[in-house]
Amino acid sequence: MSEVVRLSFSIEKALNGKLEGLVRASRYKNRSEFIRDLIRSKLVEREWKKGEIAFGTITFIYDHHYRGLSDKLLSLQHHHHSEVLAATHVHLSHDLCAEVIMVRGKASEIREMSDLIRQLKGVLHASLAMSSTGRKLQ
Repeated sequence: MSEVVRLSFSIEKALNGKLEGLVRASRYKNRSEFIRDLIRSKLVEREWKKGEIAFGTITFIYDHHYRGLSDKLLSLQHHHHSEVLAATHVHLSHDLCAEVIMVRGKASEIREMSDLIRQLKGVLHASLAMSSTGRKLQ
């Protein structure tokens, strides 16, 4: 386990009340765990802004009956084969499917792939969950 450092800082009383409310609402056991996660979130955000190697998932819902869409989605994944780690396909109904693609690579390439999927006609919703390879979070 890494060495622990104790910090002390000052914030306005009203802001402290909001912090305590966030900690409770998020169901953290204590403020320290909450603040550690806030810091890590900012570090992940920085990795993505700097275009570093990142990890994420692209989740999307689409109508598989839409003409040519399945081929376009497959082609797009092959075009970005160096970023795609794995893909899972789920049948939601007779018409609708969901896919989750795990990706790792330059943040800009991952974002581009997500945007291209989102723009395809027949894709009803797409979201990118940005995360980190974890190397810079310790």
